[in-house]
Amino acid sequence: MLNYETIEINKRVKEVSILDSNLFIARGEHDLYLLANMANRHGLITGATGTGKTITLQVLAEAFSSIGTPVFLSDIKGDLSGMVEAGGNNPKIAERIAQLGLKGFQYRAFPVHYWDVFGKQGLPVRTTVSEMGPLLLARLLNLTEIQSGVLNLVFRIADDQGLLLLDLKDLKSMLVYVAENASQFTIEYGTMSKQSIGAIQRALLVLEEQGGDMFFGEPALDIKDLFQTDADGMGVINILECTQLFQSPTLYSTFMLWLLSELFEELPEVGDPEKPKMVFFFDEAHLLFNDAPKVLIERIEQVVRLIRSKGIGIYFISQNPADIPDRILGQLGNRVQHALRAYTPGDQKAIKAAGQTFRQNPAFDVEKVITELGVGEALVSFLDEKGRPSVVEKAFILPPRSMVGPAPEARKNQELERSPWRGKYLHSVDRDSAYEFLQDKMDREKKAAQAEEARNRSARRGKYEDTYGKPSTTRKRGRKADSTMEKMAKTAVNTVGRQVARELVRGLLGSFLRK
Repeated sequence: MLNYETIEINKRVKEVSILDSNLFIARGEHDLYLLANMANRHGLITGATGTGKTITLQVLAEAFSSIGTPVFLSDIKGDLSGMVEAGGNNPKIAERIAQLGLKGFQYRAFPVHYWDVFGKQGLPVRTTVSEMGPLLLARLLNLTEIQSGVLNLVFRIADDQGLLLLDLKDLKSMLVYVAENASQFTIEYGTMSKQSIGAIQRALLVLEEQGGDMFFGEPALDIKDLFQTDADGMGVINILECTQLFQSPTLYSTFMLWLLSELFEELPEVGDPEKPKMVFFFDEAHLLFNDAPKVLIERIEQVVRLIRSKGIGIYFISQNPADIPDRILGQLGNRVQHALRAYTPGDQKAIKAAGQTFRQNPAFDVEKVITELGVGEALVSFLDEKGRPSVVEKAFILPPRSMVGPAPEARKNQELERSPWRGKYLHSVDRDSAYEFLQDKMDREKKAAQAEEARNRSARRGKYEDTYGKPSTTRKRGRKADSTMEKMAKTAVNTVGRQVARELVRGLLGSFLRK
């Protein structure tokens, strides 16, 4: 039987174990820890430009990496690539270390993988048109509701026929085919006007001009390649280079949504783990919701609510909590609020709304303090061990241990050269898909038409010869040519069908579910 002394020792050991696995993030009147087993309850980092949001993101990413949790983050300004190098030689960081009395503070580098949709500052990130699905693609192309419906039908026809839509030329070929044979599909799939198909084709041209075509193709990113740790057990920080991508805000937000969808659809349920399996940082999160249709926002809400049971923590970074829809904001338990400025009545209203999202601290007026915070200072409220928001506290975010700012180009190139995924993703692959199948079908139909024309000419010549008493050659009529749909059905499985499941299934955000 355990005596009281044994129980007390076990209790202290458990408390030390919990503390060691938690994340020291800020120091104020008290040291503030983000509980590792509550980190998958999501979070929010907000504040005006220049108040320290990026540094907070960097500190959180370092903390998660230190406990062996992989991280994926977007680098909008190019300021985060330096995490591959140890910090130092920064007087402001040294000043903050002294100010907070951080004894034994050590600079260090972190394991980093660089990614880039355009393949310039990191390994290329690709997905296929089929895997993205019609819902996200319609948002990317800024389609109307009617045009989105037509695009959905085009995907449905491709799925039913086992045609892989890998890149944009596949989708463009499919649009041409559907437009030319719209009457054949109307009864089963509904009306698809050529005007709507033309609008989709024009939107694809705009996307190509923005470089979006580089995002579609193979090899597609395997989401499991982001879940890596180094030899020391530290979580790899996957940095998406976004300085060019961010110039196309819709492409940026749709890419991040697709990645979120992939995480949601691919990972198994794990409940509430002791620490997250991955943490996903979404900078400039307001772009996710700007002009998004209601159905998409509802599905994003579902993903945010359900993905935590798969061990994924999502942290949104934006200037104001009002940028996030209320139903999604209510899912974000861990909060860091940097300063907001009250220049206009709208700003004052936003500050009031931000202050009301916290569990109030009787020691100070939250709304007033928000306007008085200095750079690197924040109002912090993390979830406690029972999942309740803690009373908000005023604190300074810890300085980062890695280098602040961009990494030297030579250092980034060195890291890219030694990346374990270089051989897998560096070069694109163009295998047979819808484009090749439809081109082959057109060639066969053209040859069949030429053969039919030759038979007709021969028949006319034979009739002419019979008329003038010359012997005619009896010809057996050829087998009736297959209809277009019959040809599709017969060749789809042989050409492409072996590469996909007989029945394609799409997930919550319309992405293709691999079997």
